[in-house]
Amino acid sequence: MSPAPAVELDHLAGLVERVTFHNEQSGFCVLRLKVKGERELVTLIGHTPIVSPGEYASASGHWVNDREHGRQFRAVFVRISPPATLTGIERYLGSGTVKGIGPIYAGKLVKSFGAAVFDIIEQAPERLREIAGIGEVRARRITSGWADQKVIRNIMVFLHAHGVSTSRAVRIFKTYGQGAIDVVRANPYRLAQDIRGIGFLSADTIAQKIGIAKDSPLRAQAGISYALTEASSQGHCGLPHAELVPLAVKLLDIPESVIETAIAQEVADQVLIPDTVGGQPCVFLAQLYHAEQSIAAQIRRLKAGAAALPVFDVDKAIPWVEQKLSIHLADSQKEAIRLALSAKLLVITGGPGVGKTTLVNSILTIMTVKGVKPVLCAPTGRAAKRLSESTGLEARTIHRLLEVNPLNGQFKRNADNPLECDLLVADECSMIDVPLANQLLSAIATSTAMILVGDVDQLPSVGPGQFLSDLIDSGAVPVVRLTEVFRQAASSRIVRSAHQINRGVFPSLPEKGADSDFYLVAAEEPEVIAQTVVDLVQTRLPRKFQLDPVRDIQVLCPMNRGITGARG
Repeated sequence: MSPAPAVELDHLAGLVERVTFHNEQSGFCVLRLKVKGERELVTLIGHTPIVSPGEYASASGHWVNDREHGRQFRAVFVRISPPATLTGIERYLGSGTVKGIGPIYAGKLVKSFGAAVFDIIEQAPERLREIAGIGEVRARRITSGWADQKVIRNIMVFLHAHGVSTSRAVRIFKTYGQGAIDVVRANPYRLAQDIRGIGFLSADTIAQKIGIAKDSPLRAQAGISYALTEASSQGHCGLPHAELVPLAVKLLDIPESVIETAIAQEVADQVLIPDTVGGQPCVFLAQLYHAEQSIAAQIRRLKAGAAALPVFDVDKAIPWVEQKLSIHLADSQKEAIRLALSAKLLVITGGPGVGKTTLVNSILTIMTVKGVKPVLCAPTGRAAKRLSESTGLEARTIHRLLEVNPLNGQFKRNADNPLECDLLVADECSMIDVPLANQLLSAIATSTAMILVGDVDQLPSVGPGQFLSDLIDSGAVPVVRLTEVFRQAASSRIVRSAHQINRGVFPSLPEKGADSDFYLVAAEEPEVIAQTVVDLVQTRLPRKFQLDPVRDIQVLCPMNRGITGARG
């Protein structure tokens, strides 16, 4: 966990002439500053909880040239101070930032007290009543408003002093309010738990700056959750105890005995849940453990409930749908339709080109003609669009279907407000992680039938868990495994290669000069790889397949890892 090399920041300071934009929730702001030595007003982009014209802004960050808006200063830290000039003071007080003061009273206060007006408000508030029109009630509002401003500024100064960027400082203030300093001093690791976008490493940096020891129990307990969170980013919902301890020792650089004590305390506090998997003692983050337990309970609930579906005459339905869609179903697909029309829950799985889409479309065609109300969804926008195009029915992302609130990540659709449908079809289920699977299953009414479609050999979920694979392996739900590759798909070397790879066979490559949709261009050295990719995207693929390099070509590569990475 060695710190990243420090990047030298530029500095800027000036009078706030205009607040072009300020979001009170996020603190994001666009300010126009009058800066000494600059002929034109300077645009500052940053974050601050409060800002008004007339105040003084000092910032650290970098100059950038925006294509649309020109030269700007992008600030990492922004400090807003009360103005020092009489003109600035009057503009500031007249902006409405301090409750009880508008433009008229701002002029009266500056005329009477001059540059000492802030000292009067703070130290001799009774003198405010010397101004005509300011009575006891308005005076109290003014002193209270000024006190609020001062508290906010003190919080920002404290957080800046401990290396917290202004955007994060605003989120901390919005979360904890006037008690922010006390919370951070008592337990800075709460930031990683309570505030999205602040992780353990950021909280740990703050903790070290305020003097929390490296082997502190507080740090060890927070570090255990961090170690498990790191494991969850690799797809794990938990870890064997024997793996967790050395991982935490390595990440935190503290003794094993401290880690063991921290795990025991986190278990006692029910932050972590111990369990045995395959005979091995394991430790889980409570949230993920409970999500997995809930998934099992939801599957049992849905299996036990009676489906609100009509009775189908399968022997008539299959030839009817073949004629309706002008298709010929394979025997395996016909058996799958029989099962789908009678089972409450069903999983349809198989590799590319085996007819999953045709099968789902056939099932939906049969069901909808009988008045069944389906809802279609998929984990990504692209997958939902493909499902909609193939079925002719509306398909939404799971998040949109469950009506997620983007501000807090909460879903409006849940056990108390379930989805209204007779049948739910979810596609590309290999990409659904454990938390999302739990949310989806919880929002399905007991009477609703469900069909889950996916390829366990396809892209796994970004989040923790392998919901589809585990569900198939559990044997708790009927599974249709399609294996026959149909003629049209079999003509694609991509499809054939995918099935070869799944069987552990190196894919057969096209002969030199042969037309194909699958090629292997061998390259070993990073510089050669990078240049080959550029050449393919810029020249060879567009020329061969008449493609637009920007619209039609996608490059998959590591996020980092030198010049072959996305950030290389």
